[in-house]
Amino acid sequence: MSKASYPTGVENHGGSLRIWFIFKGKRVRENLGVPDTAKNRKVAGDLRTSVCFAIRMGSFDYSAQFPNSPNLKIFGVGKKDITVKELQKKWLDLKKMEICANALNRYESVVRNVVPLIGENRLVSSVTSEELLYVRKDLLTGYQASSKGKQPAKGRSVVTVNYYMTTIAGMFQFAKDHGYVEANPFDGIKPLKKARAEPDPLTREEFIRLIDACRHQQTKNLWSLAVYTGVRHGELISLAWEDIDFKSGTITIRRNYTKLGEFTLPKTDASTNRVVHLIQPAIDVLRNQAEMTRLGTQHHIDVQMREYGRSVDHECTFVFNPQVVRRCKKVGFIYQVDSVGDSWDIALKRAGIRHRKAYQSRHTYACWSLSAGANPSFIASQMGHASAQMVFDVYGAWMADSSAEQIAMLNHKLSDYAPSVPHETPNTNTGLLKSVC
Repeated sequence: MSKASYPTGVENHGGSLRIWFIFKGKRVRENLGVPDTAKNRKVAGDLRTSVCFAIRMGSFDYSAQFPNSPNLKIFGVGKKDITVKELQKKWLDLKKMEICANALNRYESVVRNVVPLIGENRLVSSVTSEELLYVRKDLLTGYQASSKGKQPAKGRSVVTVNYYMTTIAGMFQFAKDHGYVEANPFDGIKPLKKARAEPDPLTREEFIRLIDACRHQQTKNLWSLAVYTGVRHGELISLAWEDIDFKSGTITIRRNYTKLGEFTLPKTDASTNRVVHLIQPAIDVLRNQAEMTRLGTQHHIDVQMREYGRSVDHECTFVFNPQVVRRCKKVGFIYQVDSVGDSWDIALKRAGIRHRKAYQSRHTYACWSLSAGANPSFIASQMGHASAQMVFDVYGAWMADSSAEQIAMLNHKLSDYAPSVPHETPNTNTGLLKSVC
């Protein structure tokens, strides 16, 4: 058989026919697996022509035309038949090894709220940026997906919607990185603009009323310590007497307790094993609390590390024990995070104070400390921030104007070190000024 009898792009390979064509700037070959006969050569030539035409028109689907081709891995195509539901399952399953259980729970919550709006059974490759913008609109205006279609629901805040979109964008980026789609449809969708949420700290008078409204001394101690130290609530309820050093006046933050009922490391690396220096009112609160729980039962607890599957054992005699307030077999030896927030809400209502979220106890510590002139870097280390920048960004309005105090301090500290400025005195002979030191 002469070489000229083969249509363009058709060739013999080991006794069977294959075709070659240019795809994405590269020459590729596909073995058709059919004998080299005159009839098959004509069919192969027609196939090659249709493939080239589809490539020129932009409608060529490599995975549909050659589903078993090894070239699919080279071009990152061939997995476009995955649905959004299948994608979320893969993504969440692999995320388990990267994030803590509490973070995974948040991701699962986002998926439950957003994926039905996109459509669980839709192909990932069919999702467009325009459709995602409408999903964002539905989240903002208050529509949710159900078996009966979209149903009215309460609209979500801009902060929440941005978090939802960012999280799902990560899932679609996973799809792009692993060849399920050629582009992430979230690319180009910018976060919604939002006004910065200003801290809303308690005033001194409100704080006194809040503590007076707490019915049990342990509850008074808990919220007093929260305001005097600024620790996160999960860190507060997992605080143990083994973490407290009365001699040095410090506590060491070693763990956190999550809404899922798990002990983990604190939120960030900067928060882990940080030493919080106690002001005298905080020390007084802890001494009062010691009379109730210092001699309590010591528990061995597993603290989940950031490394997947690894945990460490901590011996803990917890500072705050709910069994002190309510003696009941159903009550555990540690507060639940939600129940702590409930006690704050009840005390606010009982005291007749305008409602604030319980997290404002942390803001109150920061604002009070900065108003008193405390160093922002010190406040950042106390609160577990990686740097003072967040303190400047969030609490700048509460920083005291201490210019006079700073000048007085510099005058006192540098007066013995700063060189004297040379003075000019008249030269009686020349009438010129002479410099003297």
